[in-house]
Amino acid sequence: MAGTGVFAEILDGEVYKYYTEGEWKRSSSGKSVAIINPTTRKTQFKVQACTQEEVNKVMETAKSAQKSWAKTPLWKRAELLHKAAAILKEHKAPIAECLVKEIAKPAKDSVTEVVRSGDLVSYCAEEGVRILGEGKFLVSDSFPGNERTKYCLTSKIPLGVVLAIPPFNYPVNLACSKIAPALIAGNSIVLKPPTQGAVAALHMVRCFHLAGFPKGLISCVTGKGSEIGDFLTMHPGVNCISFTGGDTGIAISKKAGMVPLQMELGGKDACIVLEDADLDLVAANIIKGGFSYSGQRCTAVKVILVMESVADALVEKVKARVAKLTVGPPEDDCDITPVVSESSANYIEGLVKDAKQKGVTFCQEYRREGNLIWPLLLDNVRPDMRIAWEEPFGPVLPVIRISSVEEGIHHCNASNFGLQGCVFTRDINKAMLISDAMETGTVQINSAPARGPDHFPFQGIKDSGIGSQGITNSIDMMTKVKTTVINLPAPSYTMG
Repeated sequence: MAGTGVFAEILDGEVYKYYTEGEWKRSSSGKSVAIINPTTRKTQFKVQACTQEEVNKVMETAKSAQKSWAKTPLWKRAELLHKAAAILKEHKAPIAECLVKEIAKPAKDSVTEVVRSGDLVSYCAEEGVRILGEGKFLVSDSFPGNERTKYCLTSKIPLGVVLAIPPFNYPVNLACSKIAPALIAGNSIVLKPPTQGAVAALHMVRCFHLAGFPKGLISCVTGKGSEIGDFLTMHPGVNCISFTGGDTGIAISKKAGMVPLQMELGGKDACIVLEDADLDLVAANIIKGGFSYSGQRCTAVKVILVMESVADALVEKVKARVAKLTVGPPEDDCDITPVVSESSANYIEGLVKDAKQKGVTFCQEYRREGNLIWPLLLDNVRPDMRIAWEEPFGPVLPVIRISSVEEGIHHCNASNFGLQGCVFTRDINKAMLISDAMETGTVQINSAPARGPDHFPFQGIKDSGIGSQGITNSIDMMTKVKTTVINLPAPSYTMG
């Protein structure tokens, strides 16, 4: 059960504590932030509303702890990460319970997220030991005009304090994808979890605490974004920001200053379907890519661009599969569960109403109860409809019929997003040409967009982000190069 057993210490009455200096604390504000269960639409949990003064204290603690941690041997850092991963997986049930109640993620998928997170942490420990255990040795005479009088030694050193801000849809996995690389690289971490998902994140942090990491190295502050959001991201004590979420990230990037940024800000992932595609494979991937977790994924299929000659056949196949999707509460492992908030549901409904007014074809009846929206396929979508461009983050999927591959590529590239895309065809040559032409961070061939496996590079262009994620890329991003040059009094060459 959440908040019981080894997790009892993180709960104070009805309010979960925040974490700093190796201790679970109540905020001096005396205030809390309510977390609304998307299914019941009632308050499920409460977390501390931390103050700016408490953020200052957290930053001081993180800076001090990082100095000692940077002197900790790599093998010891890895050892603690492996221990945290094991504890995380051991306690997957209560953490998954939080995900079900906070973000309405289906129960089975919630368990999968926690286990995946443990695997990510372990893999990161191994990868960090390998890549941080190596440096470079350069000699000066490889550059024209120089004798071998200089030896250059390069290594990777930590940045300092990393601020990690994960999104609601993967509050454990995408927190771990920031925490583990930061720690193995010798940084300290300040985690600001999303409000929806904060309690799951606090349970996850408890697992790192139980692993025995030094006090102050990991902190987790909760509170209202309006009160501590900008204060955190603009804090002079922050040396790196890793953010996953929506267009808030654009505002952060404009305010952050001279701080390395890792940003993933959503997408409008296009699925281009050619005449020779395996339509059964396409339909299965559209269902998986467009409707899993009710479409609340940055890498969800967000628009289908299908050649007119096969559009009717594909739409019928997708409609048949949509009819089989189960709709209901996450506790019952339904395929479609409530979206995260009433405001999200209202936004999705607004996109549907706009398309209806402009003559879209409904493949199913639009149906909504509270935050629960039934899966909906919209055919004959035109570029003048909002759904053609905006990210619904819900179980509504537009179909745009195209007359040429070039038309599909043009629509994809006209988007302000550029996270992922996919193309379905039996012709690998066409697939590669289309992949090269699509302005996205990743293109999947004959499969739906996806983040992972977690060691794969993951990045977006345009408004979809800055930098690249994936375990190796995150470790690299959370370090900087340090060089030491040895100057010799005379040229020296090894004779062999």
